[in-house]
Amino acid sequence: MVSRSHPFYGWVIVAITVVSLTLIYGIRHSFSVFFPSILDEFGWARGSTAIMLSLNILIYGLLAPVAGSLGDRWKPTKLMPIGITVLALATAGCAFAHELWQFYLLFGILMPIGTAFGGWPVLAPALANWFTKRRGLAISLGQTGGGLSFTYGMFAEFCISRLGWQHAYLAIAGILLLVLLPLYRLFHYRPETKGLTAYGAAKPAPAKNFAAEATTVGDPKSADWTLGRAMRTYQLWLLVLSYFLYWGIGVYLVLAHQVKFVEDVGYSSTFGASVFALCGIFMVIGQLSAGMSDVIGRELTVTISSVLSLAAMVAIVSVEDTSQPWLLYVYATCFGYGVGLYSPSVLSGAADIFHGGHFGAIAGLLLTGMGIGGAIGPWLGGYIYDVSGSYSNAFVPCMVCFGLAGLAVWIAAPRHAVDPRGKR
Repeated sequence: MVSRSHPFYGWVIVAITVVSLTLIYGIRHSFSVFFPSILDEFGWARGSTAIMLSLNILIYGLLAPVAGSLGDRWKPTKLMPIGITVLALATAGCAFAHELWQFYLLFGILMPIGTAFGGWPVLAPALANWFTKRRGLAISLGQTGGGLSFTYGMFAEFCISRLGWQHAYLAIAGILLLVLLPLYRLFHYRPETKGLTAYGAAKPAPAKNFAAEATTVGDPKSADWTLGRAMRTYQLWLLVLSYFLYWGIGVYLVLAHQVKFVEDVGYSSTFGASVFALCGIFMVIGQLSAGMSDVIGRELTVTISSVLSLAAMVAIVSVEDTSQPWLLYVYATCFGYGVGLYSPSVLSGAADIFHGGHFGAIAGLLLTGMGIGGAIGPWLGGYIYDVSGSYSNAFVPCMVCFGLAGLAVWIAAPRHAVDPRGKR
């Protein structure tokens, strides 16, 4: 009888990541679906209301390095359920909010605390830990959950139409707890905890105390990077800047206001949510394609992402009425696919440069750049609309941000740190 080896457990970690990102970030990314209902309910200005999303992204970005560092040092299987519980309680609390400051507290402050400690800042380094070769593929597959989180807006819209926006918040909070708390019992942060070695590693790594691990001195391509050492390089700050520009200002400005923009043009909220979902579908396709960065390089893949994002902005600013819906489909296709390519490629590039037992904290700092930019993006879009009466003026600065973000990755040059096919 021929014995068969078991499937590599790292792919289980990838699957857990997909489900987790879908549900965790689906709450944040459903903001634009809830946004019109909240505005209709309370009549607040768009700029001041959008601050709740700006706060959410800012707090999340500031906490991401902390969460990543704690994931490196503590047991993530204990840390992550706490984060999920906080996120669920904050989401449920939004159903009872009736003052703007309450949304700031619940959606803007408490929700990102749960997101940071239960989500990507801990999941991303886990994927990097489990894969040496095919790291770009593993991270891109894991991040498909981020793309699916945008399609989650269709489910949120369905709940709002059937239950009202308050009960919709209760529903998505309950689903979060029921699915993820049991699922995280299967999660392992490092392959060593299961007696395994990373995919493609030359030999099993001996068990060691990662919290007390000393910094390796010598060849920077073989050293185990610490956060402090990485912060003394210009490459890290360029990658942080890229996240600041691309995700923080560019992507989140558009995502916060796209459904309301579609409604202002004359389409229904259901059509707006469907465009939002289509964007998410192509984001998944982009994330599945991001494994190309293992072959053609991180920088070229990010360049393709930036060009597609620019094309999407040209399409959406060309929309003036309901006579050309194809422009919105072009926007959703290009924007979704471009955004899907970006994050796995940049994160894989960061892992190429700053590999080691402290990558969780380093990857978290990239999200800090996103968070600081995200504090500006949603608010800026609402402010420009309140002042000018048009979203087209708000979408133009996004084009500049997408171009500069791609340039920053080229200057950071992860191609000089490692061969993207895994040959150091």
